Amino acid sequence: MASAAEQLAANLNLGVFSKATELKKRIWFTLGALIVFRIGTYIPVPGVDASVMGEMLRQHGGGILGMFDMFTGGALGRMTVFALNIMPYISASIIVQLMSAAIPSLESLKKEGEQGRKKLNQYTRYLTVVIAMFQSYGIAVGLESMQGSFGAAVIDPGWFFRISCMITLVGGTMFLMWLGEQITARGVGNGTSLIIMAGIVANLPHAMASLLELGRTGALSPFFILAFIVIAVVTIAVIVFVERAQRRIPVQYPKRQVGNRMFGGDSTHMPLKINTSGVIPPIFASSILLIPATIAGFASSGPGWLQGIAAQLAHGQPLYMFLYAAMIIFFSYFYTAVVFNPEETADNLKKYGGFIPGIRPGSATAEYFDKVLTRLTTVGGIYLVLICLLPEILISDYGLPFYFGGTSILIVVSVTMDTVTQIQSHLLAHQYEGLIRKARVRGRR
Repeated sequence: MASAAEQLAANLNLGVFSKATELKKRIWFTLGALIVFRIGTYIPVPGVDASVMGEMLRQHGGGILGMFDMFTGGALGRMTVFALNIMPYISASIIVQLMSAAIPSLESLKKEGEQGRKKLNQYTRYLTVVIAMFQSYGIAVGLESMQGSFGAAVIDPGWFFRISCMITLVGGTMFLMWLGEQITARGVGNGTSLIIMAGIVANLPHAMASLLELGRTGALSPFFILAFIVIAVVTIAVIVFVERAQRRIPVQYPKRQVGNRMFGGDSTHMPLKINTSGVIPPIFASSILLIPATIAGFASSGPGWLQGIAAQLAHGQPLYMFLYAAMIIFFSYFYTAVVFNPEETADNLKKYGGFIPGIRPGSATAEYFDKVLTRLTTVGGIYLVLICLLPEILISDYGLPFYFGGTSILIVVSVTMDTVTQIQSHLLAHQYEGLIRKARVRGRR
């Protein structure tokens, strides 16, 4: 991360950024879109007393609802149009990817190129609507059963409220899905990840104030707060180190004679990241856990078995920890298999004459890639589990804000690194285009 920042600073000193008008437009568009998202987190759902919802979050915010509120940037606690955030879209993406790996017709769409990807994206959008309708109905019913010290959460319960609440929440989710796609296409970085990160970062000052308040009231000792800050800094350093770490596999290209000239004979390497899946597994795992827990957490006066599920899905509970860790490991392997195909990579190397020293081209190379990637994914999965779960234990034991959890820190640091890398790529591309234009001008002279 330091090298990327140094290179970016060097480019800025050269005045490249001031001339990169396209990049500035992309950055301004991204900032404008995130501002629109933050404004939407303050537009309330009609017919809901937000104070009752806030009281509910304060009483039961230590469980899955508090984590859901963290991902929505506080929109759930204020019961606004973006209360579902973009999580239904993430859940739909997971399901479509799982189905495409199991259903041959969907798997064939992935191989059809751009047209096939468009069809899969369309299926994902349809499924997003279904999941959002399911979750919004659960929220509407849960709101009708809520009673706080200020009275009922819903002013006028009934089917009219349920339908209007569903339309509002589903519309908010679909708008955020569209906004994320626009950021990815016309802005800088991955739109979905940036929306989630913006919600987390926006509430970090409030989380820090809550942490200091715990120290002022004596609930936490100053030594513990200092130790926790040190742990957070060390966690950030570990995340940066592991996300930058690579296993470089040497690749050799043989010499070829074309006429009287020799070509090739180059030696290079293929970088394989330790954590190939990035921040996707924790986000996917959290999204899956939020689907059944949405209704369970809201049903404050529901049946006993539903209350039992809500209690077991609270932070620090064995069931929550086990499911979260298992899903992180599963999605680490699954997403790595999606983004990296050993057989296809081996075939491409063989096609262009490349080979790994000591490994025969073809199936043997594919097996070697699979072996190396399996080991790297195992290490990466364990790293994600430790980063995401160890701070959660401190949160559950000492009542710290969710925004200091391993998952939120991992998302913020990883998305920031990816965005900086994309900005650097745009700057380098602009530099390269400028050099080409200068060379053409000199050639004309």
